[in-house]
Amino acid sequence: MTQSLPSAAVLGARAFAALEGLNRFTDEPGKLTRLYLSPAHRQAAEWTKGAMEVAGLTAFIDAAGSVQGRREGPVPGGPCVMIASHIDTVKDGGRFDGNLGVVAGILAAQALRDAGIVLPFALEVVAFGDEENVRFPTHLSTSGALAGDYEPAWLDARDAEGTRLADALVAFGGDPSGIAGLARKPGSIKAYLELHIEQGPVLEVENEPVGIVTAINAQRRARVRVTGEAGHAGTVPMHLRKDALTASAEMALALEAIAAGHEQGVGTVGVFQVNPGATNVVPGAVEFTIDFRCPSNETLAKMEAAVQSRFAEIAARRGVGLSINIYARAAAVPMDPGLQDALSIGVARMGANPSPRRLPSGAGHDAMAMAAICPAAMLFVRNEKGISHSPLENMTEADAGIAIRVLLEAILELARREG
Repeated sequence: MTQSLPSAAVLGARAFAALEGLNRFTDEPGKLTRLYLSPAHRQAAEWTKGAMEVAGLTAFIDAAGSVQGRREGPVPGGPCVMIASHIDTVKDGGRFDGNLGVVAGILAAQALRDAGIVLPFALEVVAFGDEENVRFPTHLSTSGALAGDYEPAWLDARDAEGTRLADALVAFGGDPSGIAGLARKPGSIKAYLELHIEQGPVLEVENEPVGIVTAINAQRRARVRVTGEAGHAGTVPMHLRKDALTASAEMALALEAIAAGHEQGVGTVGVFQVNPGATNVVPGAVEFTIDFRCPSNETLAKMEAAVQSRFAEIAARRGVGLSINIYARAAAVPMDPGLQDALSIGVARMGANPSPRRLPSGAGHDAMAMAAICPAAMLFVRNEKGISHSPLENMTEADAGIAIRVLLEAILELARREG
């Protein structure tokens, strides 16, 4: 005999209590820093494994350090619906980024078990460990392992202290030789669902507790070097200067204009290093980073061409040297329309907006990796002022509860479609 599912208020309170337990584990006292394969990551993985088992899942920590939990379906070993996110953080990060999605999956599994709801498919919850990619120069390595897209060269990557990833993985209790075996077979995952704070201000501005992600943005990252001529600040006339800083500043403003001129484009200069960096010296060289993104691969290609052309024009006019090294490229990843609709139905069943806000994700997520092998979708949850990757990251219990209920309703909608 089935029972009713918990209310949003109950789920929100449970989520915040669980997050308080999970976020005890940190590598830096007084801050939330939980890097991939660190001691705090191991502690958090063990806690997550235990929480999954309490929720009725059979759980283990896999060869790459992810925590996997499964509630079997009617056919042993049959296809699953997977709910996942990550438990690693940036340095001095926030309480909800990634962690909320893992806790939401566990609470959804527990609620379904307690209500006696039998699903026509297996249910899995996964806590990935390397989404932030802070410690090692990887890219979504733990979700990539499940997607069959793990780069063997990552095992030889080193962190800032010189530790090899492979050695850190062994010390963690993982198994480098077992990573290839984590790859899931095509068809083994019916749907991938990820709940995540928005990390942006749109939902708060529009007074919406949740939103449905349409696509994860295409992205380019580059290092730019501008080379001018250093000179005395008091003796070099303005018209004879080859000032690397003012040229770079104009390029930064050009990036801003290019991004603003393309639909849903964004552009950021995040690092600016001036050489020699003295008060009385005309800057001779500047190195800076650029990051630009949008939901369309075609639009991003146009933005890249505009950046190359505009920066070259500025450099030529100002008489400075220019090099642009694009070191990261990511294509846009559209989310599955059918799963977006299932989430939309979940929102409607909650009595919220019958046409919920749909928006792209400007940040990367594990859903990018998983979308390569199965239908994937994401549900965003409003967070205060859109602040993320910061100890100021904040949201409400009420919104967390609404999001988890939407997730549950979407799972029931997928079950209904099976019938």
